[in-house]
Amino acid sequence: MDRIKEIVASINEGNPKPVYFLMGDEPYYIDKISKYIADNILTEDEKGFNQMVLYGKETSVDEVVSNAKRFPMMAEHQVVIVKEAQHLSRNIESFTAYVENPQPSTILVICYKYKKLDKRKKLYKAIQKSGELFESKKLYENQVSEWIRRTLSGKKYKISPKACMLLVEFLGTDLSKIGNELDKLTLVIPSSVEITPDLIEEHIGISKDFNNFELKKAIGERNIGKITRIVDYFAQNPKDNPFVVTITLLNTFFTQLLQYHGLQDHSPGNVAKVLGVNPYFVNEYTVAAKNYPMKKVSKIISSLRKLDLKGKGVGANNLAQADLLKELVTEIV
Repeated sequence: MDRIKEIVASINEGNPKPVYFLMGDEPYYIDKISKYIADNILTEDEKGFNQMVLYGKETSVDEVVSNAKRFPMMAEHQVVIVKEAQHLSRNIESFTAYVENPQPSTILVICYKYKKLDKRKKLYKAIQKSGELFESKKLYENQVSEWIRRTLSGKKYKISPKACMLLVEFLGTDLSKIGNELDKLTLVIPSSVEITPDLIEEHIGISKDFNNFELKKAIGERNIGKITRIVDYFAQNPKDNPFVVTITLLNTFFTQLLQYHGLQDHSPGNVAKVLGVNPYFVNEYTVAAKNYPMKKVSKIISSLRKLDLKGKGVGANNLAQADLLKELVTEIV
């Protein structure tokens, strides 16, 4: 986030780089930076003659370089954006000669998604010297909640920890998808109102009562009635609640619970730090630890791994999700 602010500040100060090479596994920031450049370097009148978008599948390195060497028409700069440049990966090093001597009036933006340059090669070193090299890294699941909070904070919004976890549980780590849903929320909810699970259910359609997050909590509490209701709901709505997601989340939970049992310091701050969870949720592990001793947790983790294989069709003759869920509950509770 700080690196992006530096790039934006440099552009706003009138000091754009001649080459922006945006690479990495997280497309969200690559799209954001390239869009910012497309929207802010040229005026609307200048864009007609001086802004070009090329696509890696439909172009070549030579064609990109040829366009980059053109002079702008009635403007200080021209902008050339290469989207899906990962399709040029076989010949990507051919950009080296241009990057070593770029056209000063051209701003070339190369969007190289899901790939990275080899640091040992000339192109990487040339971009570092004369351009801007940005690597967009995928966030780990335990980092996404903080990303959501910071993103909304920048828009003057607040979100409850439980609502954050609900979004992550339902949308995963896809920042583009999460960003779109956050945009929907901020369009209909005033900034003076904290975003809660109720509002997420109302405006996005994620059930606040029947989801993996609530199932995990109910299992930790050994709340048989609630577990049964959620599992029945999952069995009736298998497409919206895939078994592989449920088993993965529970495996993570019990692995963290095993770590919890091994801690000497069970203070909320230390537990949150070691397990990589929000302090708000530490009590769930405290409660679960009382219900599941270490030996039982180890046995559950072993059972979850076997069920994971069954869920993937290994030695299970394609069991229905309802049957897998019933076996899951039996093994745990």
